[in-house]
Amino acid sequence: MAVRVIEVDPFDLVVFGATGDLAYRKLLPALYHRDLDGQLPEDARILACSRRDMSDAEYRAKAAEAVREHVSDIEEPALSRFLERLSYLAVDATGERGWEDLAAALEDRPEVIRAFYLAVSPDFFGAICERIGRHGLASDAARIVIEKPIGKDGQSARSLNAAIGAVFREDQIFRIDHYLGKETVQNLMALRFANALFEPLWNAAHIDHVQITVAEALGVEGRAGYYDTAGAMRDMLQNHILQLLCLVAMEPPESMDADSVRDEKLKVLKALKPMDPAMVERATVRGQYRAGASAGGAVPGYLEELDDPSSQTETFVALKAEIANWRWANVPFYLRTGKRLADRVSEIVVQFRPIPHSIFEEEAGSISSNRLVIRLQPDEGVRMQIMIKDPGPGGMRLRQVPLDMSFAEAFRVRNPDAYERLLMDVIRGNQTLFMRRDEVEAAWAWVDPILEAWAHLREPPKGYTSGTWGPSAAIALIERDGRTWFEDLI
Repeated sequence: MAVRVIEVDPFDLVVFGATGDLAYRKLLPALYHRDLDGQLPEDARILACSRRDMSDAEYRAKAAEAVREHVSDIEEPALSRFLERLSYLAVDATGERGWEDLAAALEDRPEVIRAFYLAVSPDFFGAICERIGRHGLASDAARIVIEKPIGKDGQSARSLNAAIGAVFREDQIFRIDHYLGKETVQNLMALRFANALFEPLWNAAHIDHVQITVAEALGVEGRAGYYDTAGAMRDMLQNHILQLLCLVAMEPPESMDADSVRDEKLKVLKALKPMDPAMVERATVRGQYRAGASAGGAVPGYLEELDDPSSQTETFVALKAEIANWRWANVPFYLRTGKRLADRVSEIVVQFRPIPHSIFEEEAGSISSNRLVIRLQPDEGVRMQIMIKDPGPGGMRLRQVPLDMSFAEAFRVRNPDAYERLLMDVIRGNQTLFMRRDEVEAAWAWVDPILEAWAHLREPPKGYTSGTWGPSAAIALIERDGRTWFEDLI
């Protein structure tokens, strides 16, 4: 199947933190792919900025190494063309060094789209924005892209948003969540709103509950220092998982206009039932992985990786959320995320209610409820569990089978990385898949009381063995309601 590629307008992309892991592992490979597919105009430029001294040639050599490491089937002429777009500037994010050079590099093209990507710690966001403003670089056609975490709580998120908003208008700010760029996440919108089949059933009358799982088999690896200041709640649940919940639960937007979609997501966040300390104790589970086995070998526990036996940071969270509106009244949303779990998988499971009455004899077997499974990674696809008659003579025998659609098999094209789509949306100025300021602050308003309750409870995270699906308390959390995690699907 041919993919239609629309070239974007000319642009200058300025990447701060261009020698970091995010730039080498995600941004450069994504931009190479967009160039390979002919989406970048001939005069598009990428200006790499970092503190260290380096020539253009030295940076291009490192960029080529990164692209070769993270992209299979390199086309050398295309890579050479892509590398020619790159130039390097030594810029101190918190000082004055290099800013005049950056201004000089941009001044000859004031009319083109100018995008600043802050692939750096959020601690530097305010300083960089202040200098962008002071040096007159925030043109009307400018955009700024910021990565999570956007604050560590509601107060710090508001301060961060204020610092960025002092230089850039809200329509220029792109708060990126790479989960929203995944094809399957966008297909959730198509499933709900482009098919007559699902939307009439997408409510409390027909859906029993929803599970959202974002599981990682790896530990904290080289991120231990950052991770210990964040934990699973801040790192994954407050942003990625709540954004997925919004897309599952939101009302149909008026259109695919960015603000129409984000207005409906905001309503979901505001409708989340607040958790008081008693509910936090009853409906949330914190965990921390211990030594165990993963990927066929022994792995250390979190405290050993961190080299700090006193850390109380959670590497696993499971909780039961409720949305207080008519569509979702009394429908629980079970959310969980963790590191060093049994497998790497991200899935949304929509469990429908049982049929009201069976016309079949007992010999036909039990009837399982229908289940919609939307897999975000690693094998993106959609699967519907339905009941059919088992083939063959001998009477009616019922059996549950999947209607399975794998994107890779259905379309037989390379599945673009989320950053490819999101970077091009930045250049287009399309904010549909990016978080608005009030969304971020509404998410923190729901999460903050949970974090505060955990702090006051002073209970350490529950240990779980690496390579399992988390602490036993997470199983009890859902089984108290007569339900179970659908790990058999994974």
